[in-house]
Amino acid sequence: MSDAEQFRLCTTCKKPIAFGADYLQCSVSTCNRNKLAQFFCTLQCWDAHLPEARHRDAWAEPMKAPTREAFLREQQEEEQREHRASARESNMSEEAEKRRRVVGAPAEELPKDVLVVVSKLKAYIKARSGMNTSDSVTDVLSNQIRKLCDAAIEVAAADGRKTVLDRDFK
Repeated sequence: MSDAEQFRLCTTCKKPIAFGADYLQCSVSTCNRNKLAQFFCTLQCWDAHLPEARHRDAWAEPMKAPTREAFLREQQEEEQREHRASARESNMSEEAEKRRRVVGAPAEELPKDVLVVVSKLKAYIKARSGMNTSDSVTDVLSNQIRKLCDAAIEVAAADGRKTVLDRDFK
């Protein structure tokens, strides 16, 4: 039977399942995902997949294959959905790239937020030394972290990467 005459192949025995024919599907949702769907021509073929799948509670659900025309229409609709989704992703990535171009902005324009978790910093200093920590420490430490990050960004850029890695901090 050629591809034009069959809906799918049986997952277990690889026999063709014709358009409009009866077939079985596993009741477990992980066996019925769009890209990995499993189709069985007989109850024996469905039963053969159980030891491998290790389902706790499953049964074979009787299904009817679509007609060739309905199947082709579904495939065409799926291709159109994928095309629209890739176009959306392309548009989103262009917008993200525009937003990302803040890279290289002068240091004065960047936010001066605190870059450390203050409670964790204070807890560490207290546990390590028994000392308290002034609130002004967080600004100084955040500035030091910014300098370290700027240096790591330069190392990553010099290596031609767009990702800062742990090895970039020296």
